[in-house]
Amino acid sequence: MSPDYGVDFFRKFTLVMNALDNRAARNHVNRMCLAADIPLIESGTAGYLGQVTVIKKGLTECYECQPKPPQKTFPGCTIRNTPSEPVHCVVWAKHLFNQLFGEEDPDQDVSPDTEDPELTAEAGQSALEQKKTANVAGGIERKSTRAWAMETGYDAKKIFNKLFRDDIKYLLSMETLWKKRRPPIPLDFENLPHAESEHPSTVMRDQRLWSMKECAQVFRDCLSGLKEEFAKQGENGMLVWDKDDELAMDFVASTANIRSHIFGINQKTKFDIKSMAGNIIPAIATTNAIIAAVIVMEGLKVLNGRIEECKQVYLNRQPNPRKKLLVPCALDKPSPKCYVCSAKPEVTVVLNTEKITVKTLEDKILKSALGMVAPDVEIDDGKGTILISSEEGETEENSDKFLSDFNIGNGSILKCDDFLQNFELKVIIAHADKLEDDKEFDVVGDLSELQAKPLEEQPANQNGGPSNQEEAEDDLMVVDDVDIIKSGTKRKADPESDDMGAKRMKSSGDQGDIVIL
Repeated sequence: MSPDYGVDFFRKFTLVMNALDNRAARNHVNRMCLAADIPLIESGTAGYLGQVTVIKKGLTECYECQPKPPQKTFPGCTIRNTPSEPVHCVVWAKHLFNQLFGEEDPDQDVSPDTEDPELTAEAGQSALEQKKTANVAGGIERKSTRAWAMETGYDAKKIFNKLFRDDIKYLLSMETLWKKRRPPIPLDFENLPHAESEHPSTVMRDQRLWSMKECAQVFRDCLSGLKEEFAKQGENGMLVWDKDDELAMDFVASTANIRSHIFGINQKTKFDIKSMAGNIIPAIATTNAIIAAVIVMEGLKVLNGRIEECKQVYLNRQPNPRKKLLVPCALDKPSPKCYVCSAKPEVTVVLNTEKITVKTLEDKILKSALGMVAPDVEIDDGKGTILISSEEGETEENSDKFLSDFNIGNGSILKCDDFLQNFELKVIIAHADKLEDDKEFDVVGDLSELQAKPLEEQPANQNGGPSNQEEAEDDLMVVDDVDIIKSGTKRKADPESDDMGAKRMKSSGDQGDIVIL
């Protein structure tokens, strides 16, 4: 999303093939290819499921034409090297549990990742050479996490200092990672911050934030308890993480918060961390290989000037009634209501103008939910009032003010422009005193969708676009909720195919699943 890779950069290519790992990056490349009028082959995998589609401005629907469920996927290098959200630390903590007591999986290694795609040239080579020649980090040999922990007798102090001091120092040696990020700060078991929890002691334990000293104490107690439980399983036994297991949940909550503190991420209560935790599904190598082949096949059609022959192809978990794993479908036409590729893009945002600040509008709505990178926002009030400027510092004084302070109310229109994406969007504000489920805002595709009921009674709508995920790239995809990859959208069957099983969406238990990734 750097300005170095603007529209002119994309215009250098005949074709773009996507192999990205997060919604924000997919949305961005989609918009750049639309702006540059370059064909895009979009792809995705999740476990045994996969999808490839071709996107061409004015000819097919774009990546954002169809609403998608919220994304819960995280690249492995983000989990191990550059977490930026609390959920990244929760996933890491669950991986640590499995490395120490559960089913060992190399894809869930919690040690720093020296194959991070950002580690290029001297920085990556330096880190690799350090690992190769010394094979140590902070004086501790880098071996199987479980083997090393068992050798120490699951010593809390040694494991703490290895994970939260020595591994962090090792990450700091990868200087390229921290040129544009806040570097992590190592912690020592014997020298923890003295700050106490902000919540009073009368608040329930699960509902308050733990101090670092309390986290370290919980970590030590959990290690001791889990060590005993692990020993009871026998030589080849293992523990299975369960969010309702008190020891296992406390272990994840404490380690996740310690890691969050190190990386300057907001800490969460045990209650919040429990709600984030879910099943982790790694990517399947053969799925990626099949989808890569399909990408090339569709790319050859584009390069040979036969884009009208391109298909949307789904890879299903099991053969359909016609014994096919790969199901081709006709490409859909652009959606006239798409707020990205339609002739006059517009979207309605339901919110309380008296409670939403300009900063929230910029960060959570425009950047996160609507996928903009550096938006400029003008109030369509006949005066040309600039609400948000992409130039640093120009509108900083507006950040903490409420939208109502600028006379923005029900029906107000904001003209949003993202120069990097060559993307203009009209945002219509629909005021609501209260939204369902106490949400801060709701993004809907069309104002007419709100007319059936009062705004306060509107159900949640998923037409909000991406979660705010890291733009890091990695072959590893971690899926946090299997239901996400089982939800889909009805698609049209390829008229040239004899496979009529693609005409309708099957239930998740049927053999003809079609998924939207």
